[in-house]
Amino acid sequence: MSASLQLGRYAGIKVQIHWTFWLLFIFIAFLVFANDGTWIDLFWHSVFILALFLCVVFHEFGHALAARRYGIGTRNITLLPIGGVANLKEIPDNPKEELVIALAGPAVNVVIALLLYPFVPLDQFLIDDPELLEERLTGITSDNFIFYLFAMNIALVAFNMIPAFPMDGGRVFRALLATRMSRVRATRAATALGKFMALLFFLVGLFTNILLVIIAVFIWFGAHSENIAIQQLSLLEGNDVRDAMITDFTIIKPTDSLQNVIDRILESTEQDFVVAENENVLGILYMADLSVALREKGRDEVVENVMEKNIIKLNAGDPLPTAYKQLKRGNKNFFPVMENGRLVGVLDMNNINEFLNFRAAYDY
Repeated sequence: MSASLQLGRYAGIKVQIHWTFWLLFIFIAFLVFANDGTWIDLFWHSVFILALFLCVVFHEFGHALAARRYGIGTRNITLLPIGGVANLKEIPDNPKEELVIALAGPAVNVVIALLLYPFVPLDQFLIDDPELLEERLTGITSDNFIFYLFAMNIALVAFNMIPAFPMDGGRVFRALLATRMSRVRATRAATALGKFMALLFFLVGLFTNILLVIIAVFIWFGAHSENIAIQQLSLLEGNDVRDAMITDFTIIKPTDSLQNVIDRILESTEQDFVVAENENVLGILYMADLSVALREKGRDEVVENVMEKNIIKLNAGDPLPTAYKQLKRGNKNFFPVMENGRLVGVLDMNNINEFLNFRAAYDY
């Protein structure tokens, strides 16, 4: 996500705070002072938010480290006003693996709650005097800080396990369904339930809490996009890379100037290029790298000094769904396609999308 504050890498995973996260503190300050609170009250509420979101970070690391166990990387963990997101590079096809990854996050909050439990002064809150209880639970103070943090970790577990896809509970629901039916049908059922729950959250939030409305929108569009992605993968099943690859493409030499590449871009629709010499693929020149090089080095610079040398090559016989996942993992999604050691084509996301449109029309 853009406009994010980088907090560093932990266990090799980048952690960042989205700019909208800071709006939460403005909202908290408004609530505190609207209820005649003091700067001390604002301090304790702010510290509580930081402690709570540290628990959220641990929650997301639960997902990320469980995914790593199955060879799945995490692009980043991002904190938002409504919680955190572990941006996994892919979701496993194996329902048991998805089940473990989905449960790992809430399991972390259970562990945190168990660690906090011995320090929670429950005797101060399990009382029969409603007025005294209300006094002790009005606002966050040094006396009830641990109690609230304990309670919120329990609440995080309960809330995340609501079967509203793509929340953790929704993914658990999809994984369980996928053990008895196809992944496509399981996803369709899980997203339908997720959208229904999102609608409920939206209606309730309109009359109670605007945060529920924001969460509802997040769930609705998350469920919708996940359903589309799974439907697309199902359309690609049974096809190889050669079925969708581009065979009419330009090969540029490492000694070509950037001006030569610009001329080719202007007279065609191509933007990314395979760099090869004597049928040996040496790298790829991406449009984004070309733009930067033009500003910094000029149009007389040679391609060899600008091209990306660390590239991934696809095989023409590779399953197309596997290649599709590979394309979606990064921003630079243009790959050379090889067959018997020879360059026979290229594949990018635009061509995959065109292939999907024709497959969808054909199946329809």
